[in-house]
Amino acid sequence: MGSVDRPELADFLRRRRAVLQPRDVGLHPGPRRRTPGLRREDVASLAGMSTDYYARLEQGRGPQPSESMLAAIARGLRLSQDERDHLFRLAGHTAPARDGRSGHVSPALLHVLDRLDTPAQVVDDLGRTLAQNPMAVALNGDHATFTGHARSICFRWFAGPEERAGYPAEDHDHHARVFVGGLRAAAARTPDDPEVRDLVAELRRRSPAFAALWDEHDVSVRMDAAKRKIHPAVGAITLNCQRLACEGEGQFLLVYTAVPGSEDREKLDLLRVVGDQRFAPAG
Repeated sequence: MGSVDRPELADFLRRRRAVLQPRDVGLHPGPRRRTPGLRREDVASLAGMSTDYYARLEQGRGPQPSESMLAAIARGLRLSQDERDHLFRLAGHTAPARDGRSGHVSPALLHVLDRLDTPAQVVDDLGRTLAQNPMAVALNGDHATFTGHARSICFRWFAGPEERAGYPAEDHDHHARVFVGGLRAAAARTPDDPEVRDLVAELRRRSPAFAALWDEHDVSVRMDAAKRKIHPAVGAITLNCQRLACEGEGQFLLVYTAVPGSEDREKLDLLRVVGDQRFAPAG
C-alpha cells in the first residue's frame, strides 16, 4: 500500500462528479439544483457512505480510503475500468487485477440498472451482489452492508437463519441445492481461484448441510422463473426472476417482475412507495 496523493485524488473526484448529470445515474434533477453535475450528497448516497466522509476526500483531508470504499466510489461515479484503476493508484492502492473475476460493474450496465423501475441487481458467479437499484434494496435488503464471505448468498444461506427467513420453508431445500450447484459451477470454471477455495472451505467448516450437498457433485445453475419470497412489509410475494448473463464479466443481471394486474404486482407497487425502509417482522 502506497501513500495517498490527496490533491490529485480530490481534483479527480471533483472533476468526475462535475461531468455527471442526475439523469446519468437515475436521479431527478429537482427544481433548485445549482451545482453543475452531481452534488456531493448524490455521490455519497450512490456509493453508500456518509456525505461528510466523501466531502473530506474531495477536500483533500480525508483518511486513506479502503479498497472497498474505492470500489463503491467507482460505482457511484460510473467510472470505466481505466478510471477505476486511476482512482486506486491516486489513493495509494494497487489497481485490481483485470483477469478472472471482476467486481467492477461497467457504466453501461449501471445505466441499465438505473433505468429499470422494477427490482434489479448485478451479481457475480459466487452469488455476491455488486450493485442494486433502489427497488432491489426494498425487496432484498441492502447487500452493500455485507462483508467478507457474507457477501455471498450461498454463505449467508448456510451460515445462519436470517437469509432463509425470507423464503417459504417448503422452498428451502430447493434453494439450498440451487446455491450449491451454482457455486459448484463457478468452481468448475475457475478451479484454481483462491476466492472459490476459501469460500467452499469456510462453508464446509461451518455447515454439515452444505458439505453434504457439495459432496454430491451437482454442477448446475437452475434459476427458477418464479421465485417466492416473504417480505416483512408486504408478506408473501411471487415474482418472475430473469437471469441475464453479462458476457465476459462473470456477472449477471437479475430482474424481478410481477404479472400485471396480479396481487403480486400490487405488492411490488407498494414496495416502490415504501422504498428501502426497514420493517420489523410481525410478532
